[in-house]
Amino acid sequence: MASTSNRRPPQHVAAAIIAALIALLAFLPIANWIPGGRDAPWYALIASEWLSGSAIVVGVGIVFAILSRKIDALWHPGAMDELIARWVARPVRAWLILGALAFGLYCIIALTVFSGRPLSIDELVQVLHAQILATGHLSRPTFAYPEFFSTLHIIDMHGRYFSQFPVGGPAMLAIGVLLGAPWIIGPLFGAIAVIAYAAYVRVVEPKAGVTLGATLLFAFTPFVVFMSGSQMNDVTTLAWVMIGVAGLARVMSSDVPRPWAALVCGLGFGIAATIRPVDALAFAAPAGIWYLVRALRDRTRWRDAIPALIGVGIPVLVLLWVNAQTTGAALLFGYEQLWGKSHSLGFHKSPWGAPHTPARGLELINLYFLRLQTYLFESPLPSLVPAIGALALARRLDRFDRYLLASSGLLVGFYFAYWFDGFYLGPRFMYLLVPAAALWTARFLPLLKDRFGTGLPYRMGVYGYLTAGLVALFVLIPSRATQYANGLVTMRWDADSAAAAGSIRNALVLVRESWGAQLVARLWALGVSRSEADLLYGHVDACALDTRITALEHGSTRGEAAFDALRPLLRDSARTVGSPFSPDTTEQYLPGTAYSPRCVARINDDRVGTTLLAPLLLEHGGGNIYARDLHGRDSLLARAYPGRPIYVVRPANSDVGTPPQFYRAPDDSLWAAWRSGDSLSILLAVNGVREQQQRDAAERAASDSVTRVLDELLGPKTAPSDGTRAPEDSTTSATTPAMRHTTSPSAPHR
Repeated sequence: MASTSNRRPPQHVAAAIIAALIALLAFLPIANWIPGGRDAPWYALIASEWLSGSAIVVGVGIVFAILSRKIDALWHPGAMDELIARWVARPVRAWLILGALAFGLYCIIALTVFSGRPLSIDELVQVLHAQILATGHLSRPTFAYPEFFSTLHIIDMHGRYFSQFPVGGPAMLAIGVLLGAPWIIGPLFGAIAVIAYAAYVRVVEPKAGVTLGATLLFAFTPFVVFMSGSQMNDVTTLAWVMIGVAGLARVMSSDVPRPWAALVCGLGFGIAATIRPVDALAFAAPAGIWYLVRALRDRTRWRDAIPALIGVGIPVLVLLWVNAQTTGAALLFGYEQLWGKSHSLGFHKSPWGAPHTPARGLELINLYFLRLQTYLFESPLPSLVPAIGALALARRLDRFDRYLLASSGLLVGFYFAYWFDGFYLGPRFMYLLVPAAALWTARFLPLLKDRFGTGLPYRMGVYGYLTAGLVALFVLIPSRATQYANGLVTMRWDADSAAAAGSIRNALVLVRESWGAQLVARLWALGVSRSEADLLYGHVDACALDTRITALEHGSTRGEAAFDALRPLLRDSARTVGSPFSPDTTEQYLPGTAYSPRCVARINDDRVGTTLLAPLLLEHGGGNIYARDLHGRDSLLARAYPGRPIYVVRPANSDVGTPPQFYRAPDDSLWAAWRSGDSLSILLAVNGVREQQQRDAAERAASDSVTRVLDELLGPKTAPSDGTRAPEDSTTSATTPAMRHTTSPSAPHR
């Protein structure tokens, strides 16, 4: 029997197990081995990049490690001593300087890469909600015909209009709205997170070099840099969580009660809960258990536990009060009001119909870790290799390590039980793993040195770090920044500036979205739930759906009764295919169906060119009102806003990325077209003020296009019966048809 002294301590075994689990999730394509559901079709390419990148890093590391033994100029053991000494001598000043540098970098990213605009639907609707909060109201009244202004993630029912997200995220952005710069909130709270993280690691990490390295990694990790340049609520959540964690470290490292630090800790977790409750719970629950156990062992420590509880309770009570004022029930969150109970954690049917099972949860977690290998550090070496190595080398896990790893594990567990694939600028649901990843990455070299001394393995590690950092800094990160900067062109269009340049003021602007987006919005207006609308849109022929919606709009059938009236259309759902006629292939077509001239005109509209309403809902310059173009129903909107000049916004053609333009619609021609219900007449009326040659060309093109589509849809020829829907990926599954181009690619390869 082995002696007790030779046994590995339990904490070392636990660290090794954690390292092994992370390695399995981060390197193996488990999702590809599970039939159905999500997969990683890009795995072979990214694995080849890992191999080639690792070969470069290891190869250069070995060469320079060998040379450094012969060339003294290549090895300076005390090169970082002075910087570390300054870091230790004046920590607060160092933290503020580092926070200021991070803030400046994040601002540059926000303005140059993301154009200072919300580019994802989550960002956009939270800014829209923030604009409402900035007026001093929790919501605003819903328009009589909500289909003109509705968009994904916006609640427009029971007479109120606000976003589905907990109020904390929009409240943070409202500060930026009041400052006239919502984009500044990401950089500001990103910098606050850096300062809070520096305060945390100074308490929990005894090695000054590791605290400096971890803080630098945290501040300038590409995942954090790009996310902090955005307007996502993940950024503000991380900042408040880190404030809570820093307060916790201060309390638990003290021999006497620290009630003020405990209060700050509670407030940090509580405010985070008003933004992203699940993320906050992952870090607050282990902290709460820690407070309770300590207080039970030492009664004086109730002086910490009670202030922490009060700190959590105040923001949470505010959140519940806001819920009561908006959704009507304190415990009813907006996303549950919008999507139903299927939105919540657990293994059940998801809002879009597919069941969320443990197998699907494993697929998602596997995808998150595979993507994290790239998006965390954007280095040629898989990003998690150093952290995995550090965990494998660790001889012990202290109480703060156990807390942070437990919280991180709980976060992963929560999203294992969540049905949606959270991807934007990386695996954003794993964003709160960055604190632990940065700390363990910074520990790898010191642990390597402790185990092997300053010999070849340690030197190879040092030069490997330098090589990976240089390649990332000068090659891979600029490539990723260019990719982000060149994407989502339509979302970046500055309608206010374009309107000002054209002297367009106090106008009613009709935004030409795709036929599919119009159908979905009209379903919502009938009171059909978001989930049911998605089911109908994704499985029913678009023309049949349009015809039935129109009939219901002229009656009083609404809500569940409206869905019951539409349900029979699903009988042919197994036969529908993505439209072979429209540029928007999310529109469904039932092979062999003859389309009416009205439906042909809708497809022709798609071919002429469509744009997105959602980003224009944020525009208010010149007193202009932007609303969805719904053709004949636009007369309802014109009557609600009488006397305004009417414009239509659409691109000049259907090419992706073509910027929208304003087209004046002569009132007399437009009203005549509305009365006639002729879509082509409306189109030509909108273009009526263009130069005669351009107008004639547009008319000829529209006529030719209508003729071609009529030949295809009204004639004997039918669409191919073997068509399939566009493959689903993480960038399209969360969007309406109108928002399908508003997120970045999901594949991590460059």
